[in-house]
Amino acid sequence: MVDLIENEDVRAAGLLDAQSKAQELFAVIETRGLISPGVTEVQASDSIRDRAYEMFGTSRFWHKRIVRAGENTLHPYRENPPDRVLAVDDIVFCDFGPIFEQWEADFGRTFVLGDDPAKLKLRDALPVIWDAGRAYFDSHPDITGEGLFSHVTELTQQAGWEFGGNHCGHLVGQFPHERIAGDEWELYIAPGSDKPMRRADRTGRPCHWILEVHLVDRERKIGGFHEELLDLGHHPSK
Repeated sequence: MVDLIENEDVRAAGLLDAQSKAQELFAVIETRGLISPGVTEVQASDSIRDRAYEMFGTSRFWHKRIVRAGENTLHPYRENPPDRVLAVDDIVFCDFGPIFEQWEADFGRTFVLGDDPAKLKLRDALPVIWDAGRAYFDSHPDITGEGLFSHVTELTQQAGWEFGGNHCGHLVGQFPHERIAGDEWELYIAPGSDKPMRRADRTGRPCHWILEVHLVDRERKIGGFHEELLDLGHHPSK
């Protein structure tokens, strides 16, 4: 059992370090050609897994490893579309939850293999909406999970996209998210999550959150994904 009196500064530093390592891992995805035309989603996922082990000795992931391309980018996390071969002009997103030491990371980014303007536009919209969601969180001290979800989906619609999931984030730390029961929506940024996000968790420590944005264009059959820590690693504007 995790020491309940663990220093919160150490806990936050552990989560930030895990995210920093995930960022390093994702930085080599394009430079090493881990996502490229002709490979399958599973092959790309396995290559990223192997690179995580080479770089950091990481062999555990707290949730299933996701690489999705083309039409598969429309599917939310819970679905399991058939494995697909990446095409020359595909849009691809990766969603990985590596465990670095005892700390969970949860990181998602979108890549465009060709120069299709619609796909590039979707990729570039993701961090803009993510940043706007975080700014809203920063400026609303009593924000609830359902309140932030409502705002992020509104931002999505205003920008001309459709939101691709039934939540836009969750708690992160040292517990296995895969075991969250379906009725525990207070642990997600989602409708029905009516508790303030700035609260103590079940062990009495501050909650830390992941914010994720999944945008889709069903007419073009493309989607994109962007995910990282919401409440750590930046300084809110006053």
